[in-house]
Amino acid sequence: MKMRPLVVIGLILAVLGLVALAVPSITFFTSERVADVGFFTIDMSRPHTIVFNPIVGGVALAAGIVLVLVGLLRSGSA
Repeated sequence: MKMRPLVVIGLILAVLGLVALAVPSITFFTSERVADVGFFTIDMSRPHTIVFNPIVGGVALAAGIVLVLVGLLRSGSA
């Protein structure tokens, strides 16, 4: 059975929508060298946060479901 492009795109959107609804934000840290004088070094760690908007997650989930349904209906009638 061949997967239709609409179904694949819909599944990807639905999964990304669920992730955006389940995980409100992701925080990761980067470290920078502040001072490097001979044997003495100072590193500084900075946090960076990516915030996911739950409205966008809901829209992506709904669009993914619609695309999966349309793709399945089109493949069934062909």
